[in-house]
Parts: sequence; structure tokens; C-alpha cells
Amino acid sequence: MQNLNDILIHLGEEREKYFNAVSPPIIQSSNFCFKKLDDFRTAFLDEMESHLYTRGNNPTVGILRKKLAALENAEDALVFGSGCAAIAAAVMSNAKSGDHVVCVQSPYSWTYKLLTEYLSVYGVTHTFVDGTKIEEIENAIRPNTTLLYLESPNSITFELQDLEECAKLAKKHGIVSVADNSYCSPIFQRPLDYGIDIVVHSGTKYLNGHSDVVVGVLCGKKKMIKKIFDAEYMTLGGILSPNDAFLMIRGLRTLELRLNRSDESARKITNWLEAHPKVEKLIYPFSLSFPQLELAKKQMGGTGGLFSVILKTKNIQNVENFFHKMERFLFAVSWGGHESLVLPFCAFHNIPGRENSHHPWNLVRFYIGLEDPDWLIEDLEQAMSVL
Repeated sequence: MQNLNDILIHLGEEREKYFNAVSPPIIQSSNFCFKKLDDFRTAFLDEMESHLYTRGNNPTVGILRKKLAALENAEDALVFGSGCAAIAAAVMSNAKSGDHVVCVQSPYSWTYKLLTEYLSVYGVTHTFVDGTKIEEIENAIRPNTTLLYLESPNSITFELQDLEECAKLAKKHGIVSVADNSYCSPIFQRPLDYGIDIVVHSGTKYLNGHSDVVVGVLCGKKKMIKKIFDAEYMTLGGILSPNDAFLMIRGLRTLELRLNRSDESARKITNWLEAHPKVEKLIYPFSLSFPQLELAKKQMGGTGGLFSVILKTKNIQNVENFFHKMERFLFAVSWGGHESLVLPFCAFHNIPGRENSHHPWNLVRFYIGLEDPDWLIEDLEQAMSVL
């Protein structure tokens, strides 16, 4: 891998081309013109490498792509207007009518909908498996299986897959492997290094890190990225704007610092929570009680700030009171920004006309941002008093 400092601060930034400005310009142009017919022809024939129209390639977006590819040890990358768009492009590019997809159970909700409600209409079948068991993944593979979709870890209960073994299995059967790496970011895990074909990110999370851009990322070999660019990327048009690309580049400058801060704070807070009498269970990949701790230590350098707990209470009202008592966490989805968050699963229970979540109502997902961990622990301690 290239030097991390060089990637985050300098890679792709040809400053002499734009007046030696330290920060790259936002090329807020939809269109690009030519003086020679041959140059126009060349650009038209390869929009991925040229600047013809911003729906294909844009100079500011191009800088971001170079940085993201280098972070994942990939040959190239594409950026999309959302993580959902990136996931859909990765899956649709490798699953046609009559094909079969093997996917880890309980994936990200929009990945689940893509497989169960959208692609099923077009004759793509799927099987959800326990990704912690390589034999279950292999048993699910059929002659028409073309794709293995992984999330290691997922973003609620954090089950891992052995990326190296999954990559070997996929290659053995001629299957394309995709891994969602949003939880770890390339700072703490690089699935391509273990043989995975495509890495997916919700770049909205850690990669941007400021809760002000929605973005999706795909990284992989040049041939695979070109295949996706020529089809799903250009046809469906789920692109990222130059302005948002600029904000992403800005966010990457502090990626390592932010990740390490969240990781260190989360370790301190999880140690405190695991010993707390009002916590029934801590779910955190680097906890000594986590069933896949050794695998986590093998393929992950850290976790960032995301973990879950099951609170020790038999009354859903107590859990709701706990959330209302907290003062220093925000109720919100997502994660990866500067602010600490809680996702209360009791909010997904007892909604008229809706089925209850399959997760228990006393499950709480925490994201630890950049605040002082002792300050957050103070808030948790006083909120626990109502349980």
C-alpha cells in the first residue's frame, strides 16, 4: 500500500495545474469542450478516462477516486450518490436473470430489499446464510451462483466472515465476491488484500466523516470497475456531484485521526459498559466475550466507534426513559461523523400497522464520535439510573 499520509494529503492533486492551490478546485462544470475533432473522438470513446461530460468523469471526482482506490489497495474506484447506489451497481453488474446470489443473513436493509423485492422480479434468486460458518456458505452455492455478498462486520450485531476463506471459496467456484467494508473503513481493514473482488462503502460514514455528504464507493480491479462504469454507472446515472467530491476529499484529510480517536474512545466506553450491572450483553468485535474475537484480531486493525449493548431490563418503558434521560448523544441512524449517536431499537417496536423489528427492544446501537469519552460516560451513568 502507498504511504497513508501521501494518499490522504497529496495523491491525485496536481497542484501546478490549478495555480498551486493547496486544496483542489471544484470543477462545477457539466460539460467539457474540445479544439480538435480527434480529441473529441478519443474522449467519446472512453469516458471513464477522459473529461467529456460530468455524468461520466469529472476532474474533482477523479481526484477522489484515486485516493479511495489507493486506500483500499485497489486499481480503481467509482463513487456514487449513495451507498445504496454503489451496492446496487456491484450486485446488478454480476447477477443477471436466472443467476443466484449468496448473501449473509440480515444484511443492510436496502441490500435486503434489493435482493428480495427488486432483483427477484427480474429472475435473480438468493439465499441468505450464516456468514460465520464457511461450510454454510459453501452449501448454499448452486451451479448458477454468480455472486457472494458479505458484510464483515455488519453494522448492528457485528458478525464477521473469514474474508480470506470466503475469497478462496468464491474463486474455487468462479463466483464474484463483494464485501461491505463500511464498518472498518480501509484504515482498519482492506478486504481486497484477502482476495475479495469488490469492496463497497457507505462513504457517508467514516470516509466523509462530517455528516454532510451522502456517498457510495466501489473499489476493485480496473477490469471490474470499467465493466460497472460502462453499464450500471453510466446507464443509471447515480453519480456524485463535484461539490460533494470536494467535501469528501476534505473529510479524508483527517480520516486516520478521526478513526483512531473514535476507536480509542469506544474501547474505553465498552470496557465501562461491559462491567456495568445494568448491561446484559456487550456486542463489540474486540470484546473478550465476542465469539469471533480471534478472527477480528486477524483481519481488523480496529473497530472505530460502533458497538451495541442489550440493556438489563424487562420493561420497554424503562428503555424509553433511558433514551429520554440521555443528554450528550443524538438519536439518529448512520454513524461515522463527529457526533456521538444512539440508535434505539425500541423505536421499531409497537408501531401501528408495522411488524416489530427482529432485534429486541432492549438493543441499543452506539456510535462514539469525537467527544471526550469520560464526558460521554458521565451521561450514560446518569441515564442508567432510570433502568
